[in-house]
Amino acid sequence: MTNSPQTYDRSTLETDLKAIHAKGVPGLLAAAHTGRELLTVGYGSADRTSDVPIAHGSHFRMGSTTKTFTATLVLQLVGEGRLSLDDTVEDWLPGVVRGNGNDGTKITVRRLLQQTSGLAEYIYDVPIFTANDFLEHRYDSYTSEELVAIAMRHEPKWLPEPGDQRWSYTNTNYVLAGMIIEKVTGNSRAQEVTNRIIRPLGLDHTFAPGDDPRLPDPHPKGYTEFPDSAEPVETTEMNLTPCDAAGDLITTAADLVRFWQALLGGELLQPAQLAAMKQTVPAAEWDLIWPGARYGLGIGQFPSSGGTYWGHAGNTPGHTAHSGFTEDGRRGMVLFTTLWQPNENALPIEKLINDAMDHLMCD
Repeated sequence: MTNSPQTYDRSTLETDLKAIHAKGVPGLLAAAHTGRELLTVGYGSADRTSDVPIAHGSHFRMGSTTKTFTATLVLQLVGEGRLSLDDTVEDWLPGVVRGNGNDGTKITVRRLLQQTSGLAEYIYDVPIFTANDFLEHRYDSYTSEELVAIAMRHEPKWLPEPGDQRWSYTNTNYVLAGMIIEKVTGNSRAQEVTNRIIRPLGLDHTFAPGDDPRLPDPHPKGYTEFPDSAEPVETTEMNLTPCDAAGDLITTAADLVRFWQALLGGELLQPAQLAAMKQTVPAAEWDLIWPGARYGLGIGQFPSSGGTYWGHAGNTPGHTAHSGFTEDGRRGMVLFTTLWQPNENALPIEKLINDAMDHLMCD
């Protein structure tokens, strides 16, 4: 950490956001809980073509932070004795993970949540990674079954063996976890996340949008750097069904802070299940952005100057979300941006976001 302040305050957060904005991010919104108070700060604008500030109550897509919600649902079912982390995918979804060397009998629920299944990624086969493809296909809709079927066209990276800790991040794991939630409960995953997390915590602005491509007001416009476009493309509207249980939730900064504090504070999971969530393996794929990062069950553990913190990041076209909280959840930050860069240009920005988290954690 560099230039650590003696006491973390609003000016520290504003300085950090200003540095990120200077790297070309149109707009940012952060909510940082110091353990004493919640500081909410916006920087930049809600629209590249105007100076309209980002409203503190703005809606954002949380992207892969959805995975932490999905893992929490699974672990709640484990705590109720309705599911075991040692159950296999084949036990709950017979015949779904099969073909091209894939084998659902080798993959446990734990491995899905821990990203140690070896399954291939489906998302890169969804046509949203160039400006032309995105603009043509942004409203396309997918079912969970269709997404898994795309992944099954590919051979797995490996078939896990007992004790295997090889790690590879893939959205496929969490689409399958969502399907298992639906099989166990008989309800949609969106209904379960509403009944078990959103409603009990009073997260009034958090929801799964289904195939509705819009964001509720207020919201900032989102932008994406595509390889076939010289300028960032406005990508605010998008059908999120390709993200499914791996990344489709919409939220606000205040709601997401409330979720993390409740989760890490023990409000959502029994002690045994929260402890299981925090059993981590090395996440070597992330070392370029977060050296020494580890991954548990839908949650990451990240080194900082003050020790480690827990959280998850997420990206969707137009938005990024970063979350980091202390062990007990009392102290932490949610930081949203309105620029997605699926390329090396994101690395300097990620470093500055890491610095912002670090400044809060080591106060």
